[in-house]
Amino acid sequence: MSTQLPPVAPEVTAALVEALSPRLRKRLDAGIAKLAGRPVDREGDTVRIAVDDTTYVELHAPDGAVTTPDAVRCGCLLAPDCLHRAAAASSAPVAELPVAAEPLTDDAAPPRVTTEPQDSEAPDAEQPTPDQLAAAHAVWTAAAAVLDAGADGCGAVLQAELLRAAHTARLAGLHRVAAASSSVVTALRAARSADPAYRLADLVAALGDVLAASHRLPSAEGPELAALRGTARQPYRPDGSLRLYGLFTEPVLTANGYAGAVTWTADAHGRLYQVPDVAPGGASRAVGAADRAVRLGDTALTHRELSRAGLAVSGATVSPTGRLGAGAKVRAVRAPGVDWRADPLDRLWRVPLADQLARALTPDSPGLLFLEVTFTGTVRESAGDCLLATSDGITLRLTSAHDDPALPHRDNLRLLAAATDTPLRVIARLTPAAHPRATLLATEHPTIAGTHVDVGLDRLQKADLPPHTPAPRPAPPADEPPVHLLVRRVHQTAAGGRRALTHPGSGAVTDPRHLATHGLPTAAALLTELHSSATTRSRDAFGRLLPTDPTRFTEAWLKAREYTVALERALCVAGWTA
Repeated sequence: MSTQLPPVAPEVTAALVEALSPRLRKRLDAGIAKLAGRPVDREGDTVRIAVDDTTYVELHAPDGAVTTPDAVRCGCLLAPDCLHRAAAASSAPVAELPVAAEPLTDDAAPPRVTTEPQDSEAPDAEQPTPDQLAAAHAVWTAAAAVLDAGADGCGAVLQAELLRAAHTARLAGLHRVAAASSSVVTALRAARSADPAYRLADLVAALGDVLAASHRLPSAEGPELAALRGTARQPYRPDGSLRLYGLFTEPVLTANGYAGAVTWTADAHGRLYQVPDVAPGGASRAVGAADRAVRLGDTALTHRELSRAGLAVSGATVSPTGRLGAGAKVRAVRAPGVDWRADPLDRLWRVPLADQLARALTPDSPGLLFLEVTFTGTVRESAGDCLLATSDGITLRLTSAHDDPALPHRDNLRLLAAATDTPLRVIARLTPAAHPRATLLATEHPTIAGTHVDVGLDRLQKADLPPHTPAPRPAPPADEPPVHLLVRRVHQTAAGGRRALTHPGSGAVTDPRHLATHGLPTAAALLTELHSSATTRSRDAFGRLLPTDPTRFTEAWLKAREYTVALERALCVAGWTA
């Protein structure tokens, strides 16, 4: 996947791949690999890929994304049914195509909720429509094929099938399923292109969400059905006048080609608000967005300045997730900010840790934790060094949010290891794990009182810290249940497909026995079923082997994944509160 190309709508990629002949479909992955090394030029809204010295593929994106098949043009003799158009669309990021939300006005006020008893019988709960049932089945079938092949074997054709199912789901009103399906394709492309930002856990999470939602939707009704459907737009509601205080700014760099910055603020009651600036782009935009003026009213504050200042907003509109709208009637002017240790921001750090954990683990929560820690050095892990810290007697590990070298996360964490013996307030994002773990986003400056460091934007220097830096040390042994035996198989299946569980030495016998010995009989049973569904094949009346049951295998994987998520959350709470 190339971030130099504009995002392409899912239905465009699906249509271009479907138009290929069977012979060209077999050559599609090779065509994508060939285009990956070709020069790319941008001229206005058009991006041009040089296939060779005389042939070019053009992607026209007037609104920042390619939305029709005709916007992808090729100059070769086989066009428009050539391989180059489909390869270019399959190499580009998947367009999210968000729908702009309009703030609610007095004429469009939300319906009033009443608790008065009703004389007539309550109507039947809403159920999915036939179109939604068909779309959910299409998504389930396409996602099951992706799981069966794994990231290693999931080429552009299978990706296009999932994108087509995602488009069908979006048309049927299943916006949550459609968005999760696009995330799966984005993760698959990152895996197959050896993108450094690719993480197997992201693919497992997205694939699990797609399968869980499409599997549950046919039997859902009422509020559960509404949650599974999701929404196409964020409803912005009037929130009157706000007095906001800047907290920190974090860079945004997504795998599907979007970048920018989000500044977090809080009001006098501790409620969090976000001021985003995210658009198609790469790491350079994530770095530069911090010095752009915020899109809110007529204020000239940049995101970097807002994180240390304040805002007085009138006519504010706010989404359910706390995102501030930038409508024409919104007015905002600069106001004084306060230090993290002064009211009203100080109250964010006075919330008990148990309450912060409960809030961070709720669905759609930003997962922010406000902690006071003492850095104790670094610890070496398989994915790199992370920062060790103690907070209220708990030893936790702080990791970086991004590994891109253009962002200073890794360098700052390495330098902060020298700031020992000094309690500092930090803002981190919870990472569910069996041990206390979080992503460091911002911290108080180790030597300058009254200011903070945005870990993803502000680059620390050695002069800002004590001269001594503790050397990395191996990770201390942890007395944890062997849940990793099941988690590893769930991840291996997403990476290598069904065949990853069929080769010798996959632990089909020893791993379940080890789980049962440590008091995890449910995990042992789930792992046994996962191995059995991947290898068991029945025979027909003539003794010929029949194909494996895809439904049984997919459901076994989904059960194992849901179990590991629930157990991981329980162990996370236990680890933080022990």
